[in-house]
Amino acid sequence: LSIHSFPTRRSSDLPYVQRVWIALEAKDIPYQYIEVDPLRKPASHLEINPAGPVPTLRHGNWGCSDSTVLLEYLDDLGLGIPLLPSDACLRATARLWADHVNRAVVPAFYTLLQFSPADKTLEAVATLQDEINKMVEAADVEGPFFLGATLGHVDVVFAPWMLRCSRMLKKFRGWPDPEPGSRWERWVSAVEGCEAIRATCCGDDVYEDAFARWRSEERRVGKECME
Repeated sequence: LSIHSFPTRRSSDLPYVQRVWIALEAKDIPYQYIEVDPLRKPASHLEINPAGPVPTLRHGNWGCSDSTVLLEYLDDLGLGIPLLPSDACLRATARLWADHVNRAVVPAFYTLLQFSPADKTLEAVATLQDEINKMVEAADVEGPFFLGATLGHVDVVFAPWMLRCSRMLKKFRGWPDPEPGSRWERWVSAVEGCEAIRATCCGDDVYEDAFARWRSEERRVGKECME
């Protein structure tokens, strides 16, 4: 398998790439990580993904760029540890909460990242906390991962943004540390300590660089709106 991404220096902008990368690491599936110049995408990339977005996973003559579909595809290959549970009810539960990440948590994250006025920031923090708390309340009581003792589908779907809460939102948007002893703290600690996830993380300077670009784009849009 080969996974296409933009250069590593920009990987903090690409949490969707990180999802697939984590799954490949967790399953110990051999893969080739190919960095793609966003301005000069090679023919081998466009052949399987004419629209050009990343991540793009290529397996033989088949390719796809939807991270959620790719996670299920990797499970369907039957290689390495399964990330989706075998029980039908738990599989449905995992899919529902993965959808919650995509539909509610991710938009709330980027809303908070873009706000700068203090009152709006507090409001956005509360909104993101509320969406995450819904997941914490639905999680397995013991954990430490979402559905129990081992890394699973929901953890992989959510992990890139969970990491960015502490690496970007804490420093630049006042995101609070987890309450000691809470179920949220145990979940965060499990994700932070997972070897498959750690193998895909960037240095703090990369996240800081990503935030600087967000602010630059925010100012540009704001200036255009005033003109």
